Amino acid sequence: MSTLGFVMLCHTALHRAAQVARHWAERDCPMVIHVDRSVPRERFNDFRKSLSDLDNVRFCKRHRCDWGTWSLVKASQTASEMMLAEFPAVRHVYLASGSCLPLRPVDDLRAYLAARPMTDFIESVTIRDVDWTVGGLNEERFEYRFPWPWKTRRFLFDRYVELQRAVGYRRKLPEGITPHLGSQWWCLTRQTLSAILEDPRRKELEDFFRLVWIPDESYYQTLVRNYGRRIESRSLTLSKFDFQGKPHVFYDDHLHLLRRSDCFVARKIWPRANRLYRTFLSAEHTGDRMAEPAPGKIDRVFSKALERRTRGRSGLYMHSRYPNPGWENGITAAPYSVFHGFNDLFENFEAWLSRRLGSTVHGNLFAPRRVRFSGGADVHAGALSASASLRDYNPEAFLTNLIWNTRGERQVFMFGPQDNQRPGAFMANDDNAQISVITGAWAVRLFTSNRNFSDIRTEAAALQRREADFVETLRDRSRRADIRIWTLADFVEEPMENLQGILDAMEGAPVQRLTEAPRMVDLQGFPQFLQSLKNQGMNPFMVGDFPQEGYSGEPRSGDASRPYLVR
Repeated sequence: MSTLGFVMLCHTALHRAAQVARHWAERDCPMVIHVDRSVPRERFNDFRKSLSDLDNVRFCKRHRCDWGTWSLVKASQTASEMMLAEFPAVRHVYLASGSCLPLRPVDDLRAYLAARPMTDFIESVTIRDVDWTVGGLNEERFEYRFPWPWKTRRFLFDRYVELQRAVGYRRKLPEGITPHLGSQWWCLTRQTLSAILEDPRRKELEDFFRLVWIPDESYYQTLVRNYGRRIESRSLTLSKFDFQGKPHVFYDDHLHLLRRSDCFVARKIWPRANRLYRTFLSAEHTGDRMAEPAPGKIDRVFSKALERRTRGRSGLYMHSRYPNPGWENGITAAPYSVFHGFNDLFENFEAWLSRRLGSTVHGNLFAPRRVRFSGGADVHAGALSASASLRDYNPEAFLTNLIWNTRGERQVFMFGPQDNQRPGAFMANDDNAQISVITGAWAVRLFTSNRNFSDIRTEAAALQRREADFVETLRDRSRRADIRIWTLADFVEEPMENLQGILDAMEGAPVQRLTEAPRMVDLQGFPQFLQSLKNQGMNPFMVGDFPQEGYSGEPRSGDASRPYLVR
């Protein structure tokens, strides 16, 4: 004599629903199955025929079901009425879907319910305590009318809600009703379920809930409070939802996760999860028969999955869609250093810095003609091309990919006003960026070039404008990078100490005094060059207050007796 019956709502993957229905029916659990009327009759007949050898399986009248509408409640009512009428021995009715899968032997569930003969298992929470509705309505779902389905008639749905808000419309709750919400998957005692279906006010209550939004999450959840003797406000079905309110789908690689939950039933199972269906529908699993379902055991995994989906990994962008600005979990994956102007002031600065750090140092990655990877490579990590046209299609993504592909090794590269300036703001807003700038260093390169002075003056003006814009970007208070800025005049006063401060701040750099200095370009005659630019009408203000007299080209900090404090 069976004491447990299942009501199953199906609309797709009917072959899987048939497997689960047969599993339960062969274990003396009566089944009443509702198949969505939108399912073609031929498929429905094949489904019905596949279970025709089981005398405890019934198919009830079919209704066309739409998500979030009264039709889903109507389907469960019709099936439940048949269950109560044709199987009088049933004491608990379990509502399941065609995508549900039993995780434990049905005898475990039957024994669990027998030990709690008058307990209804249904999530039922008052609307003021609900904080898990996503993109939906709490009180308003009961106060307004929702005659149109949200998914298929979205425009009418939204406009009608706006109209009711505008005119201040409110529906009156039926007497004695306190709205509750919860999961639509329940297990109710025969006494409670029959009391709901046989309520003398059933038509009045149905008329009200028919126009509630998503009534399958509120109809039974509300009425059970009026009839249930003992209510456990939880579902025996494992059903997880993502941050958008969509159900998580379980796949074959979730097998061990589902076993750990100790839940009796899980949804939503991917129809092609052959391993899950084969495992849970074949041999009966052993274990503690009276173990409490513990979905909390796997909540930590779902929390991590939620964080990974919504925040992602630092510096890794989804391929499925371009991210919204500001939604990144860190715009790059690891720290990196940018040296602006240093390779203009120092000879072979990249090679010196590479020896000092013991790692790769690139040239100007955003140079106009090609990407200057370390060693002059045409392709770098992750098949990044040295082609300037490919890089400039999306220079921010180029930098992001470079940092991601080389995470574990700090990337160091040069930058200057002659380069593509588009990534400047991107780097300034990056927590991982360390940007060191010597303004006016472009003047040193022009000083050592053998070109017509009129051409030099024109280029100097252009480079200074671009550098001034970059520095203004860096000095914005909202910038997040680690930024150091010197004028050329200030830097050459104490180049060793300034370089030491930069290296000390770099992760992984040995914190010790510099023993080898990079060779500075010979600046003999440089003040006169700056004066010539001024005489030609171009004011090199980004260089700083460079002395016009008495400058020999030798830095003051070259004095070995000058004390240096190691931090």
